[in-house]
Amino acid sequence: MRKVAVVLTALVIAALAASAGSASAASAGSSRATGVAPGAPGAKPDWAPADKHGFGTSRTSASRVWYTLEGGELTEVYYPRLDTPSFRDLQFVVSDGRSFVERERDSTIQRTESVSGYQLIYRQVNTDVHGRWRVTKTYVTDTRRNSVVLDVGFRSLTGRRYSLYVLADPALENDGSHDTGTCTRGTLLTTASASASAIVTAPALREVSCGYKGTSDGWIDLQRHLRMRWHYSSAPNGNVVQVGRTALDGTRGRQHLTLALGFGSNAASALAAAHRSLATPWPVLAVRYSRGWDAYLAGLRRPPRSLRTASERREYLVSALVLAASEDKTYRGAFVASPSMPWAWGTGLQTPTGPYHLVWARDLYEIATALIADGDSAAARRALQFLFTRQQKPDGSFPQNSDVTGKPVLTNLQLDEVADPIILAWQLRATDAATWQHVKRAADFIVTFKDDQGHTAPYTPQERWENQAGYSPATIAAEIAGLVCAAQIARANGDAADATRYLQTADDWQKKLNAWTLTTTGPYSGPNGHVYYLRLTKDGNPDAGTTYDVGDSGPPAIDQRAVVDPSFLELVRLGIVSPNDPNIVNTIHVVDQQLGTLTPTGEFWHRYTGDGYGEQRNGQPWDTGFPKGSQATIGRIWPIFAGERGEYELAAGQSAAGRLRSMAATANDGGLLPEQVWDHNPPAGQPGFPPGHPTFSATPLAWTHAQLIRLAWSIVAGRPVEQPAVVACRYVPSCR
Repeated sequence: MRKVAVVLTALVIAALAASAGSASAASAGSSRATGVAPGAPGAKPDWAPADKHGFGTSRTSASRVWYTLEGGELTEVYYPRLDTPSFRDLQFVVSDGRSFVERERDSTIQRTESVSGYQLIYRQVNTDVHGRWRVTKTYVTDTRRNSVVLDVGFRSLTGRRYSLYVLADPALENDGSHDTGTCTRGTLLTTASASASAIVTAPALREVSCGYKGTSDGWIDLQRHLRMRWHYSSAPNGNVVQVGRTALDGTRGRQHLTLALGFGSNAASALAAAHRSLATPWPVLAVRYSRGWDAYLAGLRRPPRSLRTASERREYLVSALVLAASEDKTYRGAFVASPSMPWAWGTGLQTPTGPYHLVWARDLYEIATALIADGDSAAARRALQFLFTRQQKPDGSFPQNSDVTGKPVLTNLQLDEVADPIILAWQLRATDAATWQHVKRAADFIVTFKDDQGHTAPYTPQERWENQAGYSPATIAAEIAGLVCAAQIARANGDAADATRYLQTADDWQKKLNAWTLTTTGPYSGPNGHVYYLRLTKDGNPDAGTTYDVGDSGPPAIDQRAVVDPSFLELVRLGIVSPNDPNIVNTIHVVDQQLGTLTPTGEFWHRYTGDGYGEQRNGQPWDTGFPKGSQATIGRIWPIFAGERGEYELAAGQSAAGRLRSMAATANDGGLLPEQVWDHNPPAGQPGFPPGHPTFSATPLAWTHAQLIRLAWSIVAGRPVEQPAVVACRYVPSCR
């Protein structure tokens, strides 16, 4: 990718030179802040929406901050780890002091763009809907410090002078309810028990104030008075919101400032980071930042020839950068699922936040296989080592997820997540003795698993979608593949007895797969009749009308034979069943009929029949508080399934170019790929939710970006590059 990297640097330098102005520090204004703000502790803190349009961080480990963008503003900033949001949002407010006051989020036409087209340097352009003003902001992180730095342009479109205010909502240490704000001498400082943030600008802020959200914060002040009347210097121990009036008025000569948001373990270090970043010319910061990512791209494989359009090429490069940026810098190999807090976790339900900026073995496996495909095997090996460090003692299992340190958070058991690290070890050709000890413990756990109700593997306490127990085709596929890979690693270490035991178990489960999961009496039919794989069976009897609540507020007491799921294709992708098997082909027809949705951007699928994991019917966030079976929420369609279908089609000797094109078309204006896109069932009575475009779900979802990369390389290879050959050549005749 070296040629791509050189072009990127040239584009970025040109763009930055065009946008950057001079920024000189000015002394703070005469309106000195005094006194303690009333109204403590303020409103309950929450988090910003999950559909991010920008995500970035420095490639260096010296800078341990990650920023996100949404709604025309800076949203969560993570520090010092990627599982620790420490800032909620920062936006600008415009007022004429007499007739109006407007926040960027509320009253603008918003556009987010990458400076070079696919770099992690993002620019937001927010234009007042009334045509009075425009704010342009470009973001980088300082490669040498814990700072996010903004190049800000403010332009009056009428020639009138307006006041521009910074409105900031810190939320240190993944909380926000116990911050202490100090506002003085042009500085907005926040401290908590073990960290601090500081905002400084050049020119300096003229007036500042600290308050409590919803009671004495600066937005309330501005709404009431159209200018700053409150100047509180302190807001201890609460949900702090800070405001500062800038020196800009939008007219010639007063249209540009630089803002630095610094973090540190204490007030002094946060202030030092912010001031030192501010002292460095912004274009210098941006070029350092860009060159770090250029160097990363240069070390990868050249983009595959399967990328036929500029948009596909852009999404491939964005995906490579998003995956690399999703790795924690202290705990290497810890790649989070998403830098976002979807729905209930984004509306204050859970503090500290979970679960998307945690590490899941399943998501990490998907990420690592994409890293192998694009040429970053070193990062994939770090991911494998991270998984081994969190392997549970003494049993050898893996937790449902963990924070980036490896500490378990949600503690349910999913047997595909126990198998995935084994498969990843095989794919990395990791057969050394130390790896074998980890693999042996995981494989032994799978073979001997038995829950407290007497169920034995391949029955799993939770399957892929984490709300059901039973016999799942997708989970069984991972378990079988894991055991076959474990046998190969066992043989490499001279352990013939364990290899034989694993293979015997895998072969037995492969033969019994249909008896556990393939119905012949269900309500749906394809070309070969009523024969198809189910999402799962609760009892291992797919012809029985056993009922269960599907979860996530989906239908209650539904016949298990009526619930299907595209995830059965794991059987093909992992080499357990031939792509041309009549049962696979028939299930594809059933799944397409029941779950497929054709949109202007392509064909996508719901997770399973009756899925409720999505927005409420009126578009409000999903919530865990709805009664079981209430069907108050609606799960929409997932781009990852287009990638998985493409991998199946390649295994079946078909073309998958259209699937890659469909995935790329789901990106938002920042090039980020979502968890879900709208189907033809938009929020009731509301326009503006085009099918095939992102919902309010987690964006960027690392799994989606990983799937796009892997599909691109699979198209070049003419087969799923992630499929373990040792498994396929055991069970699929065409492989032999």
